[in-house]
Amino acid sequence: MKETHIPTRADQPPYLLLWSSDECLPVVTGFAFGLLLSQVFICTTIGIIIAHFYKKFRDLHTDGYLMHLMYWYGLGFTKSKSMINPFTKRLIP
Repeated sequence: MKETHIPTRADQPPYLLLWSSDECLPVVTGFAFGLLLSQVFICTTIGIIIAHFYKKFRDLHTDGYLMHLMYWYGLGFTKSKSMINPFTKRLIP
């Protein structure tokens, strides 16, 4: 019988060299704001610091913890199909 190969990293975000895309976002955002404000070095450094602390936070908690916190405090994507309104009394298919 032929064995089936199941990928173990299918749910991971895409990588850019050594960093995942969610770690690169604060650095790129800081660089973009730095270009607008003519303070590229300062804003990029702030982006690197934010990415460092985000990586530490992400490593200490389970996957999706930040999304759960955002949803808890009302900052989530409430219009998405995966989250229903928690105050709905009756669900109609």
